[in-house]
Amino acid sequence: MAPGGNRGWLLRLVIAFGFAQGAVSMARPAVSYRALALGADERAVGVIAGVYALLPLFAAVPLGRRTDHGRCAPLLPVGVVLISGGCVLSGLVNSLWAMALWSGVMGLGHLCFVIGAQSLVARQSARHEQDRNFGHFTIGASLGQLIGPVAAGALIGGPDMAGSSALALVVAGAGGAVAFASLWRIEDRTAVDSRSPQGGRVPVGGILRARGVPAGMLISLSVLSATDILTAYLPVVGEHRGIAPSVIGVLLSLRAGATIACRLVLTPLLRLLGRPALLTVTCFLAAVLCAGVALPVPVWVLGLMLIVLGFCLGVGQPLSMTTVVQAAPEGARSTALALRLTGNRLGQVAAPAAAGLVAGVAGVAAPFVMLGVLLLLSSGVALRSPGRPEGPGSAARERPRRSVRSVLRRTSDI
Repeated sequence: MAPGGNRGWLLRLVIAFGFAQGAVSMARPAVSYRALALGADERAVGVIAGVYALLPLFAAVPLGRRTDHGRCAPLLPVGVVLISGGCVLSGLVNSLWAMALWSGVMGLGHLCFVIGAQSLVARQSARHEQDRNFGHFTIGASLGQLIGPVAAGALIGGPDMAGSSALALVVAGAGGAVAFASLWRIEDRTAVDSRSPQGGRVPVGGILRARGVPAGMLISLSVLSATDILTAYLPVVGEHRGIAPSVIGVLLSLRAGATIACRLVLTPLLRLLGRPALLTVTCFLAAVLCAGVALPVPVWVLGLMLIVLGFCLGVGQPLSMTTVVQAAPEGARSTALALRLTGNRLGQVAAPAAAGLVAGVAGVAAPFVMLGVLLLLSSGVALRSPGRPEGPGSAARERPRRSVRSVLRRTSDI
């Protein structure tokens, strides 16, 4: 199947990603609540959230290297098995260290699935379709992030917090296993195009020096850290402010729903502003809104803030994927995507751990101020990110490549 051809594989991949991400998004807050019920404090919650990214931190680049010279699809079922197993076993154990371990297995499974899926999208999409296809692909993640927290909030609560959170984790594992249905025969349909030309491996340093790769990695790290800490720490904020778990689940799902809406209109937004300006503006707004979560605002105001924040965060992940893929040397695109994921996981290790330390010293809302600073830095880096790719009709779309300054000048003239 040639790039840019039948996109039935993309729809099935989005569905599978929705179930896999839904399991993870349901399990993450459930792990936090179960850890709190077992006697964990804010620091311990941060450590457990960080371990989720620890195993993937070391596995990403080797998996990317293997995928550059092999097939993407086998990683998908492996990822589903590890996600489902990690969810279920996190709910069956009764010690914090064991929960941290199985949380790490869950994170490794998520990494396997995402590397395989992103590499598949990169190979099966024509260059000028990559922004759109990565945007559609990440709708699967947003759907999972929309449904997962609501399902967790519906199951968690009552006097037996440990038992209800354990049930939520087992249900998350069962839901993740449903992703197998959409993965059927994806490998057979893509195996012809799934092999990259054999040749010398591009050094990691060479990939990192490619213009656009570091910027894409930092933006992705910042956006994912914001999403991750929102998922892991909003329950802790809710506990301190007296917000019920069911309401926290709805708030997290509002954020995810806004992210879906953003990705559905991503193409017209790109035509209007271009990639650098769109990344810059949305990262800046996300920085302000993340810091605003630290304020003791009413629940309805918090909900509005999370809706706008979710819309802004929806831009960073798909556009950072395209930025990295198009900046990477030929034959090293899966490795470049894996490096991007390594940066993501590094952020997922460091950010929750730092959030735990900050929360222990300055209060549970302080990590959101830290996220605001990180997103503000990403907003500055996005100014220099590459513009739109070339492709059919690119001449007609040349206008969106204007700089952020020209956009602001034009706005001021209106």
